[in-house]
Amino acid sequence: MSNDDALQPRKGTVVESIVQSLADDIVSGELSPGTKLDARAMADRFGVSRTPIRETFGHLAAMGLVTHRPNRGVVVATLSPEALNDLYEAMAELEASLARLAALRMNSEQREELARLHKESIHLVRDGTSDDYDRFNQTFHSLIFESARSAQLQQLAETTRTRLAPFRRAQFRLNNRLSKSWEEHDAIVRAILAGEADDVARLMRAHVQTVSAMSAEFVAEHQRRPTETALARGVEG
Repeated sequence: MSNDDALQPRKGTVVESIVQSLADDIVSGELSPGTKLDARAMADRFGVSRTPIRETFGHLAAMGLVTHRPNRGVVVATLSPEALNDLYEAMAELEASLARLAALRMNSEQREELARLHKESIHLVRDGTSDDYDRFNQTFHSLIFESARSAQLQQLAETTRTRLAPFRRAQFRLNNRLSKSWEEHDAIVRAILAGEADDVARLMRAHVQTVSAMSAEFVAEHQRRPTETALARGVEG
């Protein structure tokens, strides 16, 4: 299994669903640092055998969310604010570069698709859930990545984005974050359609920096000690 495969489970699989569920629990503090994850209890919780659970633990470890400790097994890792900030700093520069190239290289069909996606996403701000908006957000940024036509930058960005996925998803649960995100996208789309490459890079960098700050705020607000509810879900403090 390559490093990229370890980070990203196959789309639409049981493992992908379990990875997302446990990653959300870790980021939200439902599973706190140092908590042991028991494979048998997790298999019972999700109604699967231990094989997908072991695969899930591998993906979570590659994302830096759990560690394997001698004589303790798999435990929830400490979420270092410094490490998270470092990842977002890299993400901001990668996405700024890709957005700048996209403004220069995007073809007419891609421009039309970007404008359509952005316009239609306003209903998700009004009527959708944070998970709905997160799925749109992944499509929005992926289109910009692809339009840049830079395979190496895209690969680096996608790997980094996968590691940050649970944190990026979490920030959408903060009050008014969906509408603010849409406004940031709006400025980016306008600059791309106008071909203002340098402005696009600046706006995308600022957008990811805001996501970083919102993710850190969410983590700070939700990290707490494991509760009886968490223990009942297959973990040990």
